[in-house]
Amino acid sequence: MVWYIYTDHQRESKKINEEIHPNIHVSTFPITTLSNGIRVVVQPSKSSVCHCGIIIGTGSRDEKPEEYGMAHFIEHTIFKGTRRRTGIQILNRLDEVGGELNAYTTKDETAVHAAVLGKDLERAIELLADMVFCPTFPEKEIIRERDVILDEINSYKDTPSELIFDDFEERVFYHPALAHNILGTTESLMTFNGDSARRFIERAYHTDNIVLSVLGDVDAERVFRLAEKHLGHYERKHRPKDFRQSASRYCRITERENRGYNQAHILMGNIAPSALEDGRVPLYILNNILGGPCMNAILSVALREKNGIAYNVESDYTTFSDVGLEAIYFGTDADKVTKSIRIVNRELDKICGRPFSETRLNRIKRQIEGQLLLATEDKESMMLSAARSILLYGEAKGIESSVEAIRAVDSKEIQEIACRVFDPSQMSVLVYG
Repeated sequence: MVWYIYTDHQRESKKINEEIHPNIHVSTFPITTLSNGIRVVVQPSKSSVCHCGIIIGTGSRDEKPEEYGMAHFIEHTIFKGTRRRTGIQILNRLDEVGGELNAYTTKDETAVHAAVLGKDLERAIELLADMVFCPTFPEKEIIRERDVILDEINSYKDTPSELIFDDFEERVFYHPALAHNILGTTESLMTFNGDSARRFIERAYHTDNIVLSVLGDVDAERVFRLAEKHLGHYERKHRPKDFRQSASRYCRITERENRGYNQAHILMGNIAPSALEDGRVPLYILNNILGGPCMNAILSVALREKNGIAYNVESDYTTFSDVGLEAIYFGTDADKVTKSIRIVNRELDKICGRPFSETRLNRIKRQIEGQLLLATEDKESMMLSAARSILLYGEAKGIESSVEAIRAVDSKEIQEIACRVFDPSQMSVLVYG
């Protein structure tokens, strides 16, 4: 995944050291706003494959209690028929030209996206627009899809390394809109039908909170014309300022549950800076140092390499528009839970008690810059990240913006955010015993 990190104030882009990173170029991606408020962003790429997606700034946190699971339900059922196409015709539309079609739902957003050859870009954009704006929710298909989602819910319950994150959020986030599970419940799912789906779309989908993102070897002006042709004629709808309620309150927990698993699963964490707050860039760096993708991450070395008591160790920093969450996860044998937690706390105390040396911090930054550059090979993630950046910040810049923000952070800032987020009096712990 590509992370676009922005400082809180505007400043001129600086030239990146070309001897270290010759492939980084200063750029701001072309953006236009259609007549109905939908924004369109285009990222240039020399690839013959085009990635495009419609990203809606509406997710599970925008559901009312009786709607829990609705955003995800709609993501599934828009594949089942539109005013122009049956479900089979939707699937065949891109399959027959070798393209791919997919979708996802998070707490903040819903996305439908595609990958096609450049010559088939209009075909993809038209299909995505048809699915998002003209679904018919056939009743027979809804009944079938309920069973599919029920299987997804049951499968998720059998994956403790994923389930524990949702259980943790349900407990520590005070506001139920952000706390509840994206998939919803069996009870809520059985009440959904075409009418309730249409009501949710009418209430929660707003054109000024929708982005069409395109990445490929295409002319931006051509993409803008295609967007106006296939999306510009839909009714303009503005999102009310009070549409999304804040969920920044936090409840500290220390809980242990006997789930009958062969392995113990542990999640430790605390509330953290949101995507719009100071401290997010230092915490992004710190999170990467603790349990990022590299094998030399601090917690991986401490738990796995030095003590051999954990196989999977990770640190996750999740940001929303109004709140963030820092969470450390690992699995271990049931009789090593206390020891492993003690080791983690010891490593966190070291970071809080002593800032990194200049030499080590520079080495850390170089590592992260390399990760960011490698991540640009994932064109689909880059396309989606640009859309999310527009929804949050109103703009999308090239990778050099992330590198610049990372380089500007000093050791003291990292230490300060570590002391704030890893304050023992505020840390929560959830254990599946």
